[in-house]
Amino acid sequence: MRIGIDATALPPQPVGAGNYIIHLIRAMAGLYTEDEFVIFTHKQGFSLIDLPDSAGFTWEILEDSSPGSRLIWEQTLFPQLVYKSGIELLHSLHYTRPVRLPCKSVVTFHDMTFFLFPDLHTRSKRFFFPQAIKLSARRADALTAVSESTRQDAIRLLKIPPEKITTTHLGIDSSFRPIGDTSGIRQSVERYGLPERYLLYVGLIEPRKNLPMLVNAFKKFNEKQGDYKLVLAGRFGWMYEELLEQIKRLGLEQAVHFTGYVPQKDLPLVYNLSSLFVYPTIYEGFGLPVLEAMACGVPVISTDTSSLPEIVGEAGILIPRDDAAALLNAIETVLGDEDLRRELIRKGLTRAARFSWQQTAKLTYQVYQKVLMPA
Repeated sequence: MRIGIDATALPPQPVGAGNYIIHLIRAMAGLYTEDEFVIFTHKQGFSLIDLPDSAGFTWEILEDSSPGSRLIWEQTLFPQLVYKSGIELLHSLHYTRPVRLPCKSVVTFHDMTFFLFPDLHTRSKRFFFPQAIKLSARRADALTAVSESTRQDAIRLLKIPPEKITTTHLGIDSSFRPIGDTSGIRQSVERYGLPERYLLYVGLIEPRKNLPMLVNAFKKFNEKQGDYKLVLAGRFGWMYEELLEQIKRLGLEQAVHFTGYVPQKDLPLVYNLSSLFVYPTIYEGFGLPVLEAMACGVPVISTDTSSLPEIVGEAGILIPRDDAAALLNAIETVLGDEDLRRELIRKGLTRAARFSWQQTAKLTYQVYQKVLMPA
């Protein structure tokens, strides 16, 4: 098969969907050497994917551009480039595809927040993405979803025939693992200013992540257990100012620490140094940070919403997304019960081992085969 993969949505500081793009391409290169792949990416995306020369892989490297410019290019110039490449199928990895294509098409959906929680997105995204996603759902030959939760949401909201959309769970990189002696790694992450003992959140700093509830729970916990800090690792998204105001109002400026964006190579160290991972999100298409934390041997608290029960299973504590008292109780229980903590770590490691990028690639490749070589 000659497959095109559109990686042009890869941002300069990748998180969930960006890591999916990187690791899916790397896994494809390692598994399917008999096929031909054409990867469309920007210059910075090419360096982030960082794939050694691989037989059967051709790169179409484009000039870097803004997200808005990329979406215009996708609908105007991209179809001609696809035609010239001679590919049989284009896999669009981030919600949208050109309206007109000279080949078969697969599109990946990461979540349905644009329909379920439109107020958690900027006005421009609320305007563009719902219509673009509906168009992708209609015109693509097949769809993939990063979780069964997202798949079911898409079937219900977009009236997609169930057989048209396939769940392809995300994976976990082997670098996410427990580090037995953490004393030797603290110097490696000095630049992040990590405290000695801390609760950790990893992800965008934005409304969907429900961080005000975490800060309120931490305030009460901190009044009893002042030797812990709260570390929020991730870049600022939109409407982060309200969170900063809340932290100042509660007098937590010295207890809450922002690291900014942490590159993939340093994340395993940041996880390993933490005492507890807390992810109080309102909705997730997958929730990759909880999987990363479990793989690093860190106990996890998250919410019982969307894909999280599917990913965490019984390996973590799940609380209602709007119950600050339950969150506080969960934090106090895990950090106060060493036997429970060890049990959560054990279950988390077992659970995380079930997910791999190789499996993601294999399931995705089966979708390609279904489109191009139907029975």
